[in-house]
Amino acid sequence: MGRTASLIVLWLLFSASVGAAMAMAMAMAKADSVDNSSSGRLFWSTAKDEGDLMRLSEAQETTVGVDDNADLDGGFSSLDGMLQWAIGHSDPSKLKETAQDVQRLSPNELKKRQMEIKELMEKLKMPSDAQLMQIAIADLNNSSLSMEDHHRALQELLVLVEPIDNANDLNKLGGLAVVIRELDNPDTEIRTTSAWILGKASQNNPIVQEQVLELGALTKLMKMVNSSFVEEATKALFAVSALIRNNLAAQELFYASAGDLMFQDILSNPSSDIRLRRKTVFLVGDLAECQLENTHKAVLPIFSNRHFLKSVVDLIASSDLDLQEKALIAVNNLLQVSTTEALDFKDYCDLDGALERMRKQLQQLMEDEYQRDYLMDLESLRREVELVFHQKLVKVTNVPT
Repeated sequence: MGRTASLIVLWLLFSASVGAAMAMAMAMAKADSVDNSSSGRLFWSTAKDEGDLMRLSEAQETTVGVDDNADLDGGFSSLDGMLQWAIGHSDPSKLKETAQDVQRLSPNELKKRQMEIKELMEKLKMPSDAQLMQIAIADLNNSSLSMEDHHRALQELLVLVEPIDNANDLNKLGGLAVVIRELDNPDTEIRTTSAWILGKASQNNPIVQEQVLELGALTKLMKMVNSSFVEEATKALFAVSALIRNNLAAQELFYASAGDLMFQDILSNPSSDIRLRRKTVFLVGDLAECQLENTHKAVLPIFSNRHFLKSVVDLIASSDLDLQEKALIAVNNLLQVSTTEALDFKDYCDLDGALERMRKQLQQLMEDEYQRDYLMDLESLRREVELVFHQKLVKVTNVPT
């Protein structure tokens, strides 16, 4: 039997054995859903015909090294693969009967069936993550699209940049500059999602961190942290944190841009959102730990700023236990930084008084048996901080004059 006839047999077998599955796949294609991406299920950004989207993707695919022969989850990478699957899942007697029926078809009928198979394969072909990113970026650059389409494009990028390979492709595709541009968008939701994307792409990724810094996004994000919109502020802080954690060059730029004042404003303002304060004090503790791990680097001025230190110590008196715990961890690390002064903690920050007030608070809360284990852990941490503080204080008071 010739190849064309074999493919027609395939068509008949495939239609008979998996008709329902095919209908579902085609419906999903028409609904613009994608199941082979990192998201598991994404919607194409615009209401374009899927043929237009695929032509755009295929035209740009070679620019990012997409493998045309890669396996496609939920589909077939070639007609041969489809044929082998159909044969392996068919009744031999029905296969023979179908082959005989096909041999009786006219050349025109064979040609028609062949075209139907080709169209079906095109509908089943799913775009790769890189192609989806290209489509979303193109939508963001298309000013004729609605705000809703731009929101959806950003939401897709938010999911797609989670895998590190995709995050590294974002700049190659021109998407990083586009997302940074959207930080200045008048729409709050677009600014918020853009900051979130930068944070996800930069997390534990030195390559993207460097790219984002070179494009000047850090100072923009720091300004967004002061936003009156809580969600925008928290996502911007998340992005700042992702950029500067374990990145000494980014930390230097952060401090040079008055990062210590940004911290102080958040920590010392009781009206600041509790999530923002938690994230900020956690980041402070992390940065202090990074300083301890890089003793060859000069200690940055922020760690000897007693106004900044007091804004951290004051959080120990908070009524929020999670915030207290994060403040204790931060203070513990700050006490171990060589340039912090024990007397500043004692006289200016009143660390002794803050720790004593917390001890009494925890003692009262111990009556709640449901929180007792957590409260005991907090008390152990409080004692550890107290011990480190007194050890640092002894070194100062025992110095001969």
